[in-house]
Amino acid sequence: MNDRVQILKTEILSDNWYTLKKITFNYLKKNGTWSQQSRETYDRGNGATILMYNLDKKTVILTRQFRMPTYVNGNPDGLLIEACAGLLDQDNAEECIRRETEEETGFTLKDIKKVFEAYMSPGSVTELLFFFIAEYSNDMRTSTGGGVDNEDIEVLELPFKKALALMESGEIKDGKTILLLQYMKLHQIL
Repeated sequence: MNDRVQILKTEILSDNWYTLKKITFNYLKKNGTWSQQSRETYDRGNGATILMYNLDKKTVILTRQFRMPTYVNGNPDGLLIEACAGLLDQDNAEECIRRETEEETGFTLKDIKKVFEAYMSPGSVTELLFFFIAEYSNDMRTSTGGGVDNEDIEVLELPFKKALALMESGEIKDGKTILLLQYMKLHQIL
């Protein structure tokens, strides 16, 4: 642990959907003085995301679904185009993304590759996100996808160049999806 941090108090502000905490702590600054601060952290667990691609067709699989936080922050219809993703729950990252891929997209993948991990909003959200890529083919489709329970997920198969154009035009605004598309472009996978 970091000897420059002394946690003084942790309060649970909400435990409704996930856990929102207020943490009061002392922090030893570079100049040698201690500063008492408090921050709110939203703990929803860690997650995984994947960009599926087809080398022969030069396509990617993305999803579109309603996201309330985007709706209340100015996204007119609340729909967001995203790479498949989900929370780890009790699984490791690879097991999670295999499960989420089957539920959301209907594909059962063979080989997946972890490419990196990142904190997406480290100023307030504790989530560490594991990023994967995987090649897919039509014979890997085992269902129509669409999610489980109350999920209402549309599966999109797009030409890679079209996905990049949607990102550049601002129609794709999801950070994890942008990172994966940029990874694919940077590494010239498609």
